Amino acid sequence: MRQKELRIGLVCYGGVSLAVYMHGVTKEVWNLARASRGFHADEANSTGVAAEYRRLLDMLADKHELRLRVIPDIFSGASAGGINAVFLAQAVYSGRSLEPLTELWLNNADIDRLTAEDARMGWRFAKLWAQPLANFVLRRPGNLVSESVAPETREEVREKVSKLVRGRWFQPPFSGEAMSKMLLDALEAMDGALADGPLLPPGHPIDLYVPTTDFHGYLSTLRLHSPPIVQESEHRMPIGFTARTPEVSGAWLADPLELAFAARATASFPGAFPPLQVGEIDKLADEAGREWRNRDAFLRRIMPAHCDNGSADGVSLIDGSVLVNRPFEGAIEALRGRPAVREVERRFAYIDPRPDRYIRDEDKAHAPVGFFENIFGSISTLPREQPIRDNLELISEESLHAERLQTMIVKLRPEVEAAVEKLFDRTVFFDRPTLRRLANWRGKAQQAAATQAGYTFAGYAELKFAGILERVADLVRQAAPKNEGELDTHIVAARLRTEMHDRGLTSLVATGAGASEEAIAFFRSFDLAFRIRRLRLLARRTARDWEADPDIPNEALDRAREAIYQILSIYFERDGVKPLGSDFTPIAGNVMEDPGAVLDHVAKVRDLATLDTLAEEALVGALGEMPRELRRRMMYAYLGFPFYDVATLPILGMRGMNEFEPVKVDRISPEDATAIRKGGTAATLRGIEFYDFGAFFSRAYRENDYLWGRLHGCERMVDMVLSTSDHPISFDERRDILRRAFLAIIEEEREAERCAGGLLNALAVEIEAKLMA
Repeated sequence: MRQKELRIGLVCYGGVSLAVYMHGVTKEVWNLARASRGFHADEANSTGVAAEYRRLLDMLADKHELRLRVIPDIFSGASAGGINAVFLAQAVYSGRSLEPLTELWLNNADIDRLTAEDARMGWRFAKLWAQPLANFVLRRPGNLVSESVAPETREEVREKVSKLVRGRWFQPPFSGEAMSKMLLDALEAMDGALADGPLLPPGHPIDLYVPTTDFHGYLSTLRLHSPPIVQESEHRMPIGFTARTPEVSGAWLADPLELAFAARATASFPGAFPPLQVGEIDKLADEAGREWRNRDAFLRRIMPAHCDNGSADGVSLIDGSVLVNRPFEGAIEALRGRPAVREVERRFAYIDPRPDRYIRDEDKAHAPVGFFENIFGSISTLPREQPIRDNLELISEESLHAERLQTMIVKLRPEVEAAVEKLFDRTVFFDRPTLRRLANWRGKAQQAAATQAGYTFAGYAELKFAGILERVADLVRQAAPKNEGELDTHIVAARLRTEMHDRGLTSLVATGAGASEEAIAFFRSFDLAFRIRRLRLLARRTARDWEADPDIPNEALDRAREAIYQILSIYFERDGVKPLGSDFTPIAGNVMEDPGAVLDHVAKVRDLATLDTLAEEALVGALGEMPRELRRRMMYAYLGFPFYDVATLPILGMRGMNEFEPVKVDRISPEDATAIRKGGTAATLRGIEFYDFGAFFSRAYRENDYLWGRLHGCERMVDMVLSTSDHPISFDERRDILRRAFLAIIEEEREAERCAGGLLNALAVEIEAKLMA
């Protein structure tokens, strides 16, 4: 049976109160991932909408011969969308419930709950003189409430706005401390909820990216030709978290105080919430009785320049969407270097509650721009609403490059396999590899590939050499103290190159052909990436090329993939700066004076020779359990890798054979989910009223938008899953799948008793009417 992973990178926009709608969407991503985990663990069927997703996955396996695993593993969000990204990432990582965030949005995301105590009216006659002003603003003909709020809610909105007008002036009306406490309470409630187990395979990487804005900024060094160094202000301050999925449930992606910090910082909407300062989270930790164990390390990681000059406590962080409302960049960066052990279909899905805001009004398009319209559009609206065209074009270019590469590898394969077969066709005991034999055969294949590459080997070797030095230089940059600013990786790499030259590595190529002895020694000690690329080739072959072969049992392929993944983990554990230990910090800081100490420490700690022995012992054991045909193919792929690498690395660059697949982009919006109701945002969402603040003024609005978020998210999840199959389904089949899933959502919410019965009944009637056969 064909196996595939649907990997989802989710991007949540800033959208003020429309974050409630986005939460509904993210809840369906969570439910689909839960169903997928249960499907692959052969657990008993889930309940509710998760059971319908499980039925969908069963249908693909039974009718389409496709065993699909859904893996949401990259999360990025700005402003209130960042809150949703933080909580979804924690739920996926830990296996905990997302329900506490639902309660937060529905119960607490209200003007009355968010308003700071000292911003409320002290008594009923507070600022009584301001009431006429409030009445004029809120009730005059053409007022903003009448223009932007539905008639049945206008009085509720007017009353709450009037309280704000008669409360504190010239300071943010909402409490930052209260918001931080709400976020931490919701995170802790997740910790107390029942756990399914992590929703991703053990060891799979998960990334969370949350942009924030440093209001005052800091000076960042840029290197130019002339003058050689300049300083420019930098205000972007992204907060990122990355980890590998644990085997047991309940783990924290990061300290909950740090997750609350990130969520609170990115959602500090200017004028509504005060900027976040570190002291607010310190106070929260004291009041909650929590020890912020890694406080200093966390702050140094996200704001090293401020930590160096002692100003970290005074940093003011405001809404991440001020500069990055559509945080694709962090999600794209997280894509690089992810392992792939079976066929992967990578998607970037972005949630846009208001795509209708881009509809061009031809009358206004040719009218003169007003004075205030010009000012506010330039400083706020345009920067926040800048389209994502540049990001999508980058993804498109990467995808086109991936498709070309795949075509090249397919064309190259017959020649590589012929070269390997010629090299080993007379080898005795080739079908019975031992650790010693495999090591000898590997060395023979690598030397043959280098020799047969001819003059192109010099370029290949230089690319590998430069890539390794740049990687070590980046590890130095990460580890070195920042007392005198951040090290330049290019300068460090040049210093490391000089050190290797002084040690005798004057040429990468031998006099005759192939690699020089000095180059071989260097690559054996430092080329971790080569080992990982080689194993990924095996994973790709077992995932795609051999699955349809009737001579190879599916069970044998599954065991082979699991073995390769375990072997890969041996090398992954030594990658990155963390395995180098705290002893590496002073060594890295002294790199310009003693670069040899850096190289010696990296080589000693990684100890690739020992890792090679462990990895090949495991590989030999796995080969011994394989059927003869599969074992022989695995041997040819493993030993043939140097031939592939010489040909493909100059095209791949240092990205290597990781998750290098074309990336597809899906939008999730009311405009794209029309199975129940057409008309898009205006026909379904209420939070768009009062300039997208509407849901903060009405519980009924929040319930409406949350439910439509779930329904729209469900429809788009079903369509994404169905699109992974090469066999289309009929209109009637899709309709029936959606109908069952939609009604399951309605019944879930009816049992939870958190949404009005009238709203649920009306939606159920509409679903039945629209989707009945």
